[in-house]
Amino acid sequence: MSTPAPAHRPSALNGASSSTKRPIIALEEHFVSQAAGAAPPHPIDKIWATIPGFGPDFLDRFRDLGPQRIADMDKGQVAMQVVSHGPGDLSAEHCRDCNDQLAEAVGLHPGRFAGFAKLPMQDPVEAAKELRRVCSDTGPNGVKFVGALVDSHTNNGLYFDGPEFDVFWSEAVQQDVPIYLHPTLPSEELYTANKSPHLSDFPNVAIQSFAFGWHSDVAVHVLRLYAAGVFDRFPELKIIIGHMGEMIPYMLQRIERVSSAWEKDRSFRQVWDNNMWLTTSGNWSLDPMACILRNTKHDRIMFSVDYPFGKSSDGLKWLEELEQSGMVGAEELEGIRWKNAARLLKLDMSE
Repeated sequence: MSTPAPAHRPSALNGASSSTKRPIIALEEHFVSQAAGAAPPHPIDKIWATIPGFGPDFLDRFRDLGPQRIADMDKGQVAMQVVSHGPGDLSAEHCRDCNDQLAEAVGLHPGRFAGFAKLPMQDPVEAAKELRRVCSDTGPNGVKFVGALVDSHTNNGLYFDGPEFDVFWSEAVQQDVPIYLHPTLPSEELYTANKSPHLSDFPNVAIQSFAFGWHSDVAVHVLRLYAAGVFDRFPELKIIIGHMGEMIPYMLQRIERVSSAWEKDRSFRQVWDNNMWLTTSGNWSLDPMACILRNTKHDRIMFSVDYPFGKSSDGLKWLEELEQSGMVGAEELEGIRWKNAARLLKLDMSE
């Protein structure tokens, strides 16, 4: 397959702090679109809105695609954010509006932003069409997106391992772009089944989402894709997962052993080595990185902040701790900071 022209030719210092000496690319950085305001709410959005720290200031940061976001990037020496939409289903029409809004922001700040598409995954045919539209050379507002970030399941709990999603995976391979499989809130049915009657809403939601549950959910989804033969049918498929690998690195040996009886064309380890990438996204600890460095190809490890849920300055502090730890060499560190992402997403950071 021929390699398309780079989606962007950004300048790492275009508007960034003069202290930025080496590029940093952050891949899991979110916004919420104007179109999302017209979409039906997630079944447990009312509970989500009561969680401490998710007040008006947070929503302002979430909505912003300009100075406020760039100021946070500068504090963490982030040269480029690959911006994506927050979790929750949107219709095909609302996804187009969302992507058009993001494309406009990328066009205004081409050296600072790139785009992951929002897709209507409840309709795989429409999802494939929208992926084709935004990843073409004549994308919205003349901006070519570098892939898509999709929730790990739809609001009603639909996963993407069924044959009806082959049209979508085929399009991702045809466009030669990665699909970032991102956690989302549990469906109402799953939340009701797993919530504890002894806990209030906040710990119940947290346990099933950002404290633990939605990370394991992404891992389960990856295993479903593997067991259903998606990687056999699409051996060139590229999948990114966040949060230090969504628990898979720590269970990798056991997954390899158990899945060896599933009669797939390639072992799970081969798929992990050839089809999967991971990002750090808001896990500011060296402990999980120690595991990842032992069982994951180092050119598959990329950096993320998880803005606005995380701060770019915290990400910079973590990168400095990683450098000082001696766990990685200079070339490996540059790979994590930006080179691995630039290679995967075809971002030219030469300036």
